[in-house]
Amino acid sequence: MSKGGYPSVFMVDTHATRPPVPLRLSQGRRRPGAAQTLLIMLVCVALCGLAIEACFIYRLYHLEPDTSTSHSEQIAGQDFTSSTKSPSPSSLPDKPVAHLTGGQDVVHGDKIMAWSMIADPLLFEMGYKDKSIVIQKDGFYHVYSKVSFLDTGGFVHSVNRKTKLYLGKSFPLLMSKKYSKKSREMRSNSYLGGVFHLKKDDALFVEVSNTSNIVQQKSFENIFGAFMI
Repeated sequence: MSKGGYPSVFMVDTHATRPPVPLRLSQGRRRPGAAQTLLIMLVCVALCGLAIEACFIYRLYHLEPDTSTSHSEQIAGQDFTSSTKSPSPSSLPDKPVAHLTGGQDVVHGDKIMAWSMIADPLLFEMGYKDKSIVIQKDGFYHVYSKVSFLDTGGFVHSVNRKTKLYLGKSFPLLMSKKYSKKSREMRSNSYLGGVFHLKKDDALFVEVSNTSNIVQQKSFENIFGAFMI
């Protein structure tokens, strides 16, 4: 009983806020969606690609060196009866071919030009001996030569053939003669080319009027070659 005989009055606050309900543990651990899974897969694929590319680069820079003839053995005048390069079987030519250039190791004769064995010579089923390209298979060949020289009033350039058919004698297959009356030296060049039927063991060489006029600043300024057609 309350004082004075009146009942006690209780006040109820209908706007009181309820205590927060704690989050369920399952709500904080939702499963990853499809987009997140796809992103993870793409990252894994990219990392695998980088690893494979790194392996290819490592193998590219750690290939074994070429086993071709060393430069110390490749001097003018030696007998080179096989290719001075070692190309893979898939890149080999279908027919005999030779392409020679000038170089630092070249020592010409008075009139016969020599060719470099260190300036990337190409000799496939062809030989090189005594400043000459040696034919190893019968057939029709395109023969060519280009020389750069100082024009001092006259210059003769020829490609000659030495063959057993004429008792080992040589004769010109191609020839160019240039005569001029110039008061000072000027650089010039001569190119020769033609198709001939050649026999095995025939030797081809380049002859000029005077090798002291030959310009040898760059290897590609003087070239000599032949290939079967």
